[in-house]
Amino acid sequence: MTAPGQDEIEKAVSVLRDGGVIAMPTDTLYALTVRARDGAAVRRVFEIKGRNDGKPMPLFVSDLAMAREFGEFNETASRLAERFWPGALTVVVRRRADFESDALAGGDTVALRAPDHAIALAVIAGTGEPVTGTSANLSGGADPISADEVRRQIGDKLDLILDAGPAEGGVASTIVDVTEQEPVILREGALSRAEIFGALGG
Repeated sequence: MTAPGQDEIEKAVSVLRDGGVIAMPTDTLYALTVRARDGAAVRRVFEIKGRNDGKPMPLFVSDLAMAREFGEFNETASRLAERFWPGALTVVVRRRADFESDALAGGDTVALRAPDHAIALAVIAGTGEPVTGTSANLSGGADPISADEVRRQIGDKLDLILDAGPAEGGVASTIVDVTEQEPVILREGALSRAEIFGALGG
């Protein structure tokens, strides 16, 4: 399996800018990706997954600097992101007042992650803004650990699939709510509770 090259990455960025929906590899699973501020594209993602539109989706950023443009990072959030990004940590923070996305399902928080995968980071950086990072499968379906699994479940509904072989991690990210100083683990995934609280000295 040859990893997608620069031409394919640029094509993916072009598809996203044109309002398209792509699937791309990450360090955990394959992700269903659109520009987070493209309302029509976000609604397509909800439809493709069969996901309740009242359930918010996580977003990908390229780094902590981009994340701070859209979310409010307190000391706890900053420490965790500095320790585990890029990586399998999703942090839930308050969204900045000027950031709106249908992916947030009307909420005042945003779940952000910088994936530890060169292709994903290149696509995000090329797009220059947050993109959706929800798993590229039907809601309740098998985890999309490969492009083949993505094709099996939803391939006919996508504009492009970046195929880089099986996902390296194969386990979903750990989600931590850090809207308050005391973090709350909403989903324990690739990172353990001990790793999260160990990074905070707890």
